[in-house]
Amino acid sequence: MSDQFKNYDDLFRSEDGDGNAPPARGEAPRGTGGEAEPAKAGAAPSGAGRPARRKRASSRESQYKPEPIVDDTWEDEPPIRPRRDGHSGCLGGLIFFAFVLSVSIILACVGWMAASDVLALNKDPLTATVTLDRDQFSNKTVTVTDEETGAERTETVRYANLDYVANALKSAGIIEYRGLFKFYCRFSHAAEQIDPGTYELSTSFDYRALVKKMQVGSGAMVATTVTIPEGFTMDQIFQRLEEEGVCAYDDLLNAAANYQYNYSFLDENALGDPARLEGFLFPDTYEFYQGMQASSAINKFLVNFHDRLTREVLDLAQERGLTLQQAITIASMIEKEAANDDERALIASVIYNRLSREMPLQIDSTVMYVMEEHGDTLTVEDTQIDSPYNTYLHTGLPPTPIANPGIASIDAAVKPASTNYLYYALDAESGVHKFFTSYSEFEAFVAQQSYSQ
Repeated sequence: MSDQFKNYDDLFRSEDGDGNAPPARGEAPRGTGGEAEPAKAGAAPSGAGRPARRKRASSRESQYKPEPIVDDTWEDEPPIRPRRDGHSGCLGGLIFFAFVLSVSIILACVGWMAASDVLALNKDPLTATVTLDRDQFSNKTVTVTDEETGAERTETVRYANLDYVANALKSAGIIEYRGLFKFYCRFSHAAEQIDPGTYELSTSFDYRALVKKMQVGSGAMVATTVTIPEGFTMDQIFQRLEEEGVCAYDDLLNAAANYQYNYSFLDENALGDPARLEGFLFPDTYEFYQGMQASSAINKFLVNFHDRLTREVLDLAQERGLTLQQAITIASMIEKEAANDDERALIASVIYNRLSREMPLQIDSTVMYVMEEHGDTLTVEDTQIDSPYNTYLHTGLPPTPIANPGIASIDAAVKPASTNYLYYALDAESGVHKFFTSYSEFEAFVAQQSYSQ
C-alpha cells in the first residue's frame, strides 16, 4: 500500500481535539473521563438514537478535513490537448473547396485553350504554306453498296497519314495541339477527305475549315502557272510539270499508261502504253495546283484538246482517208519541222506527196524522237537506227505522233498546200527551209550548207 493511502487511514485514526481517538463504528462515544456516558431518562432506544449519533459523528468527522491526494506519477508526461473537432472540420472544408476550385480553374483553362485551337479563337494571325506529299497517302480498297440498287462494288479510297498531316500543320504554326487535331480527324473521317498538294492556310481557319481547305479545288491550293510550248513531247511536258512541283514524273507516266480517260480520240486498245497520249496533250498555258493528282493534271491537256478540236478538222481528215490519230501524227511532224507558220502547209504538201508515191518520208525529227541525245542534224549512223519511228528505213507514218502540235500545225495537216515538192532543206543562213521538186536540186543546195551538229 502506498504512503498516500497509509496517511489516509491514519487520518481517521488520529486523536480528536480532546486527545481522544474517534470512536469506532458501533461504539458509544466516550466522555471526558473516558467512561461511557449514562443514558438520559426518557431517551429513545438505541436503535432510535442512531441518527443523533450519526449527526455527531458527521459533525466530528467534519473537523477532520482530509488533505488532498497528490499523485505525482504523471508529472513528467505532456498535458493532453483538448479536442478541437469543430476547428478541424472547418479547415478541412476550406481545403477541399480550394482544391475543387483549383481543379475547376485548371480544367476551364485547358478547355478554353483546346476550344481556341479547335474553333480558331483569339489566335495570332498567321498564313503559311503547307505541302502534303503524295507518298504520305495510302490507298485502300473498300466495298460500297449502291443505295438504290443494293449492288455492291469496290472502290479505291485514299487515306492521309494523320500523324504526318498534324505534324505539318503544327510545324507551320497553324495548329497548337496535334493530338486534338488527330482526334477531330478520326471523329470526322477527315483522313479520306484530305488530298495531297500544297496549300496556303491560315490560323483563322478552324479544324473543320482546315480539312475543307486541304482538298483539291478548295481555293487554298497553291496554283502554279505552267506554259507548254508547241512541239513539246510528252516526256518534256511531264518533266516540266515535275520541275514546277505539279506532279511527280513517274506518277504522270503511270497515269498516262493506265488511267481510263473517256475520250473518243484515244485508242482504247493502247491502254497500258503511255505513248497513247502523245499528240493529244495540247500545248498552252495552264494553271495547276502544286501536288495535284497526276491523272487530273493530264486531264487538263485532254480537255483543252477536245475543246479545240473542230468538226472541220475531223471532216477534212476523213476526206483524206485519215484517222484523227494519223492527222495528228502528220501535224506533229509539221510542228517539229516548220521554222515559221508560212512553211507549215508546204511541209504538209511534201509529206502527202511522198506518201502518195510510197517514198520514205526521211524526216529527221522522227529519228530524233527515239534518241536520248542528238544534235541539230543526224549523222549517217543515226539514220540507220532500228526503230519503227525511223522514217529513213520505213515508209508510211510513224506509229504515233512525235510531239504535241498546236492549232496551226493541225490545220496545215488537213489543209496542205497544193505543190509538187518532194524535198526541203534548211537554209543555215536565213533559218528557213527551201523546197525542191527534184533530188538533184535538193542535193546541190545541201552541198552549199554548213550544218553544225
